[in-house]
Amino acid sequence: MKLLYITNGITGSAGLERVLAVKASYLAEHYNYEVTILTLNSDDKDLFYDFSPKIKLYDVKASGNPISYFLSYRKGIKNALKKIKPDVISVCDDGVKGMLFPVLFGKNIPVIYERHVSKQIENKNDNLSIKEILKFKIVFYLMNYGGKKFDKFVVLTKGNLKEWDLNNLMVISNPLPFNPGEKSSLINKKVLAVGKQSFQKGYDRLLKSWEIVYKSHPDWKLEVYGNPKQSLGLEKKAKELGISKAISFYPPVKDIHNKYKEASIYVMTSRFEGFGMVLIEAMSFGVPCVSFDCPHGPTDIIKNEEDGFLIKNGEIKEFADSIIKLIDNKELRIKMGKEAEDNVQRFLPKTILKEWDALFKSLI
Repeated sequence: MKLLYITNGITGSAGLERVLAVKASYLAEHYNYEVTILTLNSDDKDLFYDFSPKIKLYDVKASGNPISYFLSYRKGIKNALKKIKPDVISVCDDGVKGMLFPVLFGKNIPVIYERHVSKQIENKNDNLSIKEILKFKIVFYLMNYGGKKFDKFVVLTKGNLKEWDLNNLMVISNPLPFNPGEKSSLINKKVLAVGKQSFQKGYDRLLKSWEIVYKSHPDWKLEVYGNPKQSLGLEKKAKELGISKAISFYPPVKDIHNKYKEASIYVMTSRFEGFGMVLIEAMSFGVPCVSFDCPHGPTDIIKNEEDGFLIKNGEIKEFADSIIKLIDNKELRIKMGKEAEDNVQRFLPKTILKEWDALFKSLI
């Protein structure tokens, strides 16, 4: 089967790139799919994640003013379809142009849409203006209009189903990027968070929680890995809160699995998510997680008070108290870590990719 993924890029270090590396590689290596990934203006940049050498890469160039950009993008896609002749297309573009793919290019070939983020990704702050609200309504109208045209519209969690008024929805979770076979000892005085610095990831809330933790456990350290965003001023806020000695910010690293292995607790303070890959990654190493029960993902992954803690979204003190509970009780960390490791086995690629293979084959 010839499968074409269409996305903006695969050179970054974010969740979509990681997931696509796992899925596309598994389908090429284990199901013998002829996989091509079409990107936009990638310019031969180095890949952050490892993709199977069996996968073909096809890049489309688009530039100029909005009209010129759109016309060159449309022409590039059409040329790619003629050359590749895919049996199935899977669109992994969370923008409006991705959602309108069937409208722009028709449906001569079965087309699937993969939604990797919550609708709330459009929110950049807690206080939206009337202009911003109106803009979102227009964007979501266009997205819903385009979404109805796909053969299947795949979301990552049951919660994400509630965001869309469509009849072609189905849920397929993200696959676990690795099955380590090794666990954290849970003895290091280290708490970990992974993800780009952004409004979505809620690191401002994490710092406020860590201020509470630091008062009773100044010997524990918080490590944050992700692309920095200077405008958020996180290091300055940490200094103002008096916790800068106990928190470190790092850029993304390829060997993030080693950081999970060194951690004793994983924390996620996101305001919203599409899934929460970092949770299943940490749990696969037997690391218990503390996460806000944000829309959407954590409640589909964590079994509250069994393999981690789900905290009401935005409850800073309760979040901090749960971290402290795990710090104070090594036996609880070990118990929850074992439950976490067992829980995430359902996200192994061999299970998740079986669902994708069945979907693709059902469409042709």
